[in-house]
Amino acid sequence: MATKTISIDLEAYEKLRRARRVPNESFSKVIKRAEWPVQPRTAGALLSAMAKIAPVDKTVIDRLDTAQGLDRPPEDPWRGD
Repeated sequence: MATKTISIDLEAYEKLRRARRVPNESFSKVIKRAEWPVQPRTAGALLSAMAKIAPVDKTVIDRLDTAQGLDRPPEDPWRGD
């Protein structure tokens, strides 16, 4: 079987070592046995994440609105002029 060498810090090494069921269990088996929970992508999760972000200043919003109002498509869409 092919193998790959990886580097981990001491804290990760100790976690793997403690997770062994028997002293000679390989780290590969420990890792394969591990579960990696996936956070659901829900509207509630999005709202929670957005609540942690500072609101955008009104002057920034005004500048973006002005810039968007001045935006026009290029004369030649193929050249981007």
